[in-house]
Amino acid sequence: MEITYTQNEISEVAEQILTASASNIFLLYGEMGVGKTTLIKEIVRQLGVLELSGSPSFSIVNEYEAKDGVVYHFDFYRITNIEEAYDIGVEDYFYSGNFIFIEWPEKIIELLPESANSIYIIKNNNGSRTLKLMPVK
Repeated sequence: MEITYTQNEISEVAEQILTASASNIFLLYGEMGVGKTTLIKEIVRQLGVLELSGSPSFSIVNEYEAKDGVVYHFDFYRITNIEEAYDIGVEDYFYSGNFIFIEWPEKIIELLPESANSIYIIKNNNGSRTLKLMPVK
């Protein structure tokens, strides 16, 4: 699925992603400032999360209470080696059955579950974004 959208259309994009996804794990790829965190915030809002915080850049993971369980939001931008991911028990999170959103997944590529959706976002010259969702096959 490929979608070009503006900030005003992010609610519809989030809904389409949730509808098209076969997995509850999402890997988000894109440059700094492309809107990964903004998209995640909207998706988790649609999952029933009422209290949101920013990107977990400093804490690595944020945990949100949703109406049907827990949602985890990882940001691996600041990790310097794979051991940091092991130290927080990242694999336990991946197999918890909860919704998981991962920014900068390329930093832990060898740990990523195969059963994850990949989302690639690029910023276009006119300020819109183009998103490619590659769901699990």
